[in-house]
Order: sequence, then C-alpha cells, then structure tokens
Amino acid sequence: MRRRARTKLHKKRRAISRSKAESRKHDPNIDFSPWTEALFAAEILLLHATPIYYGFGVPQGDDSGVVIIPGFLGTDLYLMELHGWLGRIGYRPYFSGIGINADCPNLLIQRHLNETIERARAETGRKIHLIGHSLGGVIARAVARQRPRDVASVITLASPIRGTVTSRTVLHAAEAVRLRILQEHGRGVLPACYTGRCTCNFVDSLKRDIPDHMLQTAIYTRHDGIVSWRYCMTTDPESNFEVPGTHIGMAFNPSAYTIVAERLAKTHGSQ
Repeated sequence: MRRRARTKLHKKRRAISRSKAESRKHDPNIDFSPWTEALFAAEILLLHATPIYYGFGVPQGDDSGVVIIPGFLGTDLYLMELHGWLGRIGYRPYFSGIGINADCPNLLIQRHLNETIERARAETGRKIHLIGHSLGGVIARAVARQRPRDVASVITLASPIRGTVTSRTVLHAAEAVRLRILQEHGRGVLPACYTGRCTCNFVDSLKRDIPDHMLQTAIYTRHDGIVSWRYCMTTDPESNFEVPGTHIGMAFNPSAYTIVAERLAKTHGSQ
C-alpha cells in the first residue's frame, strides 16, 4: 500500500512539473533585459509633465465604470495614477479589490473581482470596462469571456495574452507562488493550478474567443524586459497598439493613456 501511494504521489508530481513546463517558458533566443525596467520612473515623471495626465487632449468619458486589475505580485495601490486619471477624464474607476495578485486567478475572480464588477454594474447602470496590466490583463480577458453581458470592452497593458515567455527570474517567482497556492488551498484548487494545463474556469475561459460585440485592445512595447512583446498582441492587427516604454511603466505611460482614452470613447453610445 505504501509503495502504491508513493507511486501515485510521484506520478502526480511529474504531472504538475509537465504542466508548469508547458504553460510558462523561457526562450534563450529572446533577450530579456529586466534592468531596463528601472526606467519606469522616467515614465512617471513624463506622465506628470504631459497635458494628458490632467485630462487635456484626450476624449472625455461618459461616466461608465472602469475596473482596473494589477499585474503579477502587484496590488491596486500602484494603479492609483491610472485610477485618478480615469476619474479626471470622466469615468468612474474601480479598484479590483483582489489584494496582492499572487493567488489562484480562478479564486481571485470568484471571491473578489466578480463582486467588484457587480457593484460597478449596479452603481453605473451600464456595462463596465476592464483594464488589466500584465497578468491583470490576462485575468481581465478571462472575465470578459465569462461575463459578456456585463463587459463593454477589455484593454490589456503589456499582458502576455497568447502564452507566457518570460525571464528566468519571473519563472522562479511564479513557481514559488504556485507552490504556496497548493500548500495554502490544498484541495480547494486543482493540482495543475497556476499552469496552462489547469482545467479551472479561468483557464478554460482563455481558450474561448472574445465576443464580437466587445471592443478589445492590446497595448504592448517592444522594449518589454519582463515578457515577450510578441505574446502581448491579439490575432486582430487593428486591436494591437505599440508604444515606447517599459513593462512596469505601462501603468504610467502617457502614450498608453492616450490609446486607452481613445478606445474607451469608441464604445460611447453602444451600451
């Protein structure tokens, strides 16, 4: 019995290892330069120096709700600039309420994000918009597929929406998070949680198309030092927008903000 139990445990561990390898990869042919991400501080300074930051020169909002979702290991706190700016140009911004984005995405959606979306929907009386940075954008697209009647548009900022090819440092951090999730939630999550082979609703949602009526936007930078920019685009060229800048700085990028305002404005009157 003990030998049989050990054999089952060994097979389970091998399956989990395969899941990890198939969902997140490091490509040695791609030159990641994480050190360039330190330049995000310059993007913050540039943002504050542009009229865009104060709501000038961009289309104004229609008072609809916008839920913003932080990236891997991030919290709503670093999205305060984006939150304030959305309010200045005429939208009703909502923080995601998920806490630290270092947990099972399926649980984050079920326990926190759905509640935020329902509140925004009730308070505004119309469909809401989703904006996600990095992993937050992947989560946003999953929610958009799950709640097509509640979402008007989805915008991703440097989000690896077509798979994750990233630096070894990020891979190690993601694996540490995955192990903590398994230890903390136990049977509350599937063995392949935090991998592309998981069969949870979150991963299954990512395999479906974004509804035709929903405006989608993917903003990326070729200077991304965290994930491969090639994986941050949709299959529709008209939905993809390149900007200069860094991965981290995308949350403070004035060029990205301009595109966000223009894309949100395209949905006015369609809800």
